[in-house]
Amino acid sequence: MPYICIMKIVFATNNPNKLKEVRQLLPSIEIVSLQEIGCTENIPETANTLEGNAIIKANYITKNYGFDCFADDTGLEVEALNGAPGVFSARYAGKANSEKNMQKLLTELNDKLNKKAQFRTVVALNLKGKQHLFEGVCTGEILTKKHGEKGFGYDPIFKPTGFNQSFAQMTLEEKGTISHRGKAIKKLIDFLNII
Repeated sequence: MPYICIMKIVFATNNPNKLKEVRQLLPSIEIVSLQEIGCTENIPETANTLEGNAIIKANYITKNYGFDCFADDTGLEVEALNGAPGVFSARYAGKANSEKNMQKLLTELNDKLNKKAQFRTVVALNLKGKQHLFEGVCTGEILTKKHGEKGFGYDPIFKPTGFNQSFAQMTLEEKGTISHRGKAIKKLIDFLNII
């Protein structure tokens, strides 16, 4: 396996929870945050797909800061809501607020028997002048109330298929092996290991 310990790459996010999760998944690569490259502006996520938003963020950093980088966008797609909140997951109840987002989702699912859902992450990697996309999906269901204190976003109300705990009841390591982001990052790692 190639030795990639010295690789340094920018992760285009301002979300400290995502940064911590991804650093845990990529211990052999130095992950540099937007703050560390002096990027303090909010990069607009104006696309109507997860792929589009990931590409916008990665391209913004490469164009304006000159770095190889990767960016992700994640959405919670609920079957009974025709895939909503999807690309609007972070701002489902208006401004980015996890508690309000969860409450809105639970209210909308209150009278629905079908609680099936999936998290989907798309990672856009800009490396050496080329762009590559990686996708990860984790299926599961929406719980009727919050369980657990760990994680972030919708983690307390999402139970992955085959498990008896919500994401918020799992350690970062446990979540990382099965999560949507973990799967997408694993594809990214596999790709970086063959170049």
